[in-house]
Amino acid sequence: MRLKTILLLLVLSSAVFCFAQDKDSSIITHYDSLVLFKNRQSLIAKAQVLTYGGSLLALNQAWYANYPRSSFHFYNDGGEWLKMDKAGHGYTAYQVSRLQFAALQWAGVKNNKAILYSSLSGLGYQTIIETLDGFSSQWGWSWNDMLANTLGTGIWAGQQYAWGEQKIRLKFSAHFNKYSDIQLENRTNQYFGSSLPERLLKDYNAQTYWLSANLYSFLPKLPAPKWLNIAVGYGAENMFGGYGNNWSTTGNQIYQTEYIVRNDLKRYPQWYLSLDVDFEKIPTKSKTMKTLFFVLNAIKIPAPTLVLANGKVSGEWFYF
Repeated sequence: MRLKTILLLLVLSSAVFCFAQDKDSSIITHYDSLVLFKNRQSLIAKAQVLTYGGSLLALNQAWYANYPRSSFHFYNDGGEWLKMDKAGHGYTAYQVSRLQFAALQWAGVKNNKAILYSSLSGLGYQTIIETLDGFSSQWGWSWNDMLANTLGTGIWAGQQYAWGEQKIRLKFSAHFNKYSDIQLENRTNQYFGSSLPERLLKDYNAQTYWLSANLYSFLPKLPAPKWLNIAVGYGAENMFGGYGNNWSTTGNQIYQTEYIVRNDLKRYPQWYLSLDVDFEKIPTKSKTMKTLFFVLNAIKIPAPTLVLANGKVSGEWFYF
């Protein structure tokens, strides 16, 4: 969850840079274009050192510094959070690769090289994060995390190599959960945070990860708008711990601890079927709108949705 918070901010802040508009590119010689692309590549390299290095330093101070270090070790977390954290890893890897590719294209890097460099860069960044986990007593190197990272990158790179476009996009949506049960609300505030941004990016019970497929890309003769997508989502409910709903909380007196076990809460996965939009298939000549559409394509729009949970099908008119 901590990695996703940082990388989502990188996607939002860097997209404008990727699609920066030149003052005058209508008349340009071959030599000028070589100089232009060389300057852009240099700019990207410097920006990546600053953003990636800065984010790693910030992450170390904000997260790892609060927990004891340890020798490098492995940790099997394959069953945690009904695999919602793994969906988050895959989504992050996909979005980082997408952002890297857009930046390299802007800098004039050839297509296949841009795909390769984007994949290696995104996966390499997450490998550094996983290595930091390996030296923290609270976690460890997780092969399950690395598998999810590789899968997310592979979904992006495979489509880019095969089709030259993303016919199926990984997207994210979240909403704010307010729990009427005081124990659950306190636990959520303690573990996921109390503010809206924290809850949206940390509360697994409020998140959904989507595979959003563009109808026109697969069925061009279908009488539907080119930007219309069908999305399948995955989420989960009633998770207030990695493996079970039990936790401890410190009371008002020093060293007083209350142990809470909530076996009455059934943890269960949910599946969704909904409509969506591929914003980058909406025609526009505006550089500003192209940048906005690039950013918005990381997010699943609110829409009517069918929900399958506990063997029952229900509907939401406006699910996010």
